Amino acid sequence: MTLAIVLAAGTRAAGLTTATGEPLADRLAAQLRRAGADEVRFAATLDELTDLVATATAPVLITGTDLVAHTAVLRHLATSPVGPTVALVLGDPPVPGRTAVREERGQVVDAGALDALDGDATGVFGGALRVGVDDLPTLAAAARAAASGMLPVAAPIGPVGDVAPLPTAAAGVGGSAAAGGPGSAVDRLFAGLAALGTLIFAQRVRLLVAHRVEDTAGLRAAEAAVTAVDEDRAELRLSVKEKDDFFSTYFVSTWSPYLVRLSARLRLTPTGVTVISVLFALAAAVLFGVGGRPALVGGAVLLYLGFVLDCVDGQLARYTRHFSAWGGWLDTMADRAKEYVVYAGLGFGVSHAGLGNGWALAIAAMTLQTVRHMTDTWYGVLHDEAARRPRTATNASGGIGDRLNAASTRVQADTGSLSYWLKRTVVFPIGERWALIALTVALFNPLVSLIAVLVWGVLAFAYTGALRTLRARWMWVPVLDTVDATLHRDDGPLARWLPVVRPMGPLTLAVIAALGPAVLLVGALLDDAPGGLRWAVPVALLVLLVGGLGAGAAHNGPLDWLVPAALRAAEYLFAIAVGVVGGVPGWLIFGYVFVLTVHHYDLTARLEKRQAAPPLHTATLGWEGRSVLVALAAIAGIAGVGLATLGAYLLVVFVVSVVLAWFVRPARSARASVAPAGVGGAAPR
Repeated sequence: MTLAIVLAAGTRAAGLTTATGEPLADRLAAQLRRAGADEVRFAATLDELTDLVATATAPVLITGTDLVAHTAVLRHLATSPVGPTVALVLGDPPVPGRTAVREERGQVVDAGALDALDGDATGVFGGALRVGVDDLPTLAAAARAAASGMLPVAAPIGPVGDVAPLPTAAAGVGGSAAAGGPGSAVDRLFAGLAALGTLIFAQRVRLLVAHRVEDTAGLRAAEAAVTAVDEDRAELRLSVKEKDDFFSTYFVSTWSPYLVRLSARLRLTPTGVTVISVLFALAAAVLFGVGGRPALVGGAVLLYLGFVLDCVDGQLARYTRHFSAWGGWLDTMADRAKEYVVYAGLGFGVSHAGLGNGWALAIAAMTLQTVRHMTDTWYGVLHDEAARRPRTATNASGGIGDRLNAASTRVQADTGSLSYWLKRTVVFPIGERWALIALTVALFNPLVSLIAVLVWGVLAFAYTGALRTLRARWMWVPVLDTVDATLHRDDGPLARWLPVVRPMGPLTLAVIAALGPAVLLVGALLDDAPGGLRWAVPVALLVLLVGGLGAGAAHNGPLDWLVPAALRAAEYLFAIAVGVVGGVPGWLIFGYVFVLTVHHYDLTARLEKRQAAPPLHTATLGWEGRSVLVALAAIAGIAGVGLATLGAYLLVVFVVSVVLAWFVRPARSARASVAPAGVGGAAPR
């Protein structure tokens, strides 16, 4: 049950009435109910709010009594999928008594009086926030501190932080320094929550209207601004990402909102649209494999339409506010599966038409793209972690990393410029990949399409890799030490048993691990009789296992975020090399590596959704355990049987794990939550 609290303390807008004579606080309460709150309560003081929060078992919505906004603004805040705790942030200029905000990459990294932010403010607190269940104890601590005139310590101590006595007129407490007074209670509460180290995401207002008011004149002006905007039309436009890639912006989002509205009227769910887009991609892959100009052109059209639907599912979720962890996970997995199935269709089409070894090109494209995605994921984690940390003297200014960071910020801010679109296009995002495949296969053939994907992909990987390496060395922020490194390295029991070699560092060891399989693969490809290199398989395996020597070491180097990607590359290269040496058909090697990518994308999707390991993760044996089994099969002369058996096993484990994680366990938890105490279930809370 979602609880909403209207906090009236410390605001001059408490007694304002709307144009219809309704108290503004009452209208806010009605809007909160329409936004999804199951219960709305009023709190006259922060102590009352603390008592209400103590009984909450679900996310809590909190607003002041001075907010005038579309109901959709509150609904977006209540349903935001970006994180558990989200604050409304406005672009209005800071005023006395209001909390200024500095945000980076959608996260609130500082909050307080305007002068306390040293001119780095990017917005002001909008007077409303949603607090996730896990952050409710911290919210209560912030409320107690604000009520007693205490200033939360910026660095949390213990689970909910400590507070230090300080007059409420000090800088950094809800804008009170700028105001010369305490400010509203909701401002002080938000500033305290941020000071206690809570990860707060920013919810910006775009196209809709939200204003904080202090007097009748401001209230009337805000009401007029709300009335002037068509809420439903604005929500439909908001379903499209504010910043997307060039192809998506100009060739998809210009007409996809019509499909969004149609899908909503047909009562289609975002998951249903995702399934339809998968079917379009499958049909395109089949046509690419069939060959012939009509089939290739038809496949290109279906591929384009499939990508449009791939955009529509997310837009529909934003329009209808139907978000779920399952839907987000499925969308992530479906995107990669669709792309790699298309590669398979192109690879088959090349071989079927006698144009060359299409499966080799398809395997190369899939491997390259997966390793790229792994670096993208971990660089994003690195950047988010850097944004949350205070700037230090070592990285505050100077150096090529600082200049690159500043240049990137300038380009991103220059929305719509040539440099902006070049930066977004050169990295070869999914829209551009699908557009390139559709155009090249329709105009030429699958061989040209796969080569084009590989060439642009390699160039994009080199470009992003070089720039990110320089910026990462400047930021010097460890990220693998902030998560379960063993899980995201995908280590198995063997890696945990190996001794630890700390002086070389885990990244150096992972790169060495990839070199052995790479040399074996190159040798096998250049040898007219690769089967004669079977003796080299155990040698390459030993080199591969060097990567396990860093499993127990600290992953706190500036480039250690590259370790997961390096280990993925090492495992894929070894499996491909073993397949080539063992004379395994290309389609079977592709299938085995495809199953590995599904497993690894599951791990990264869980990282992005802040979820635990899959239920049967230990049964996947780890990258080193799987590689040992593949090597034994190759040495025994049954490499094909080994890849097929292990691939089938991993696929079954993945499917069972998905069923357990997304259906069986949630159902058990739901039954346990409603079971009476003493009858084999958990007591209701």
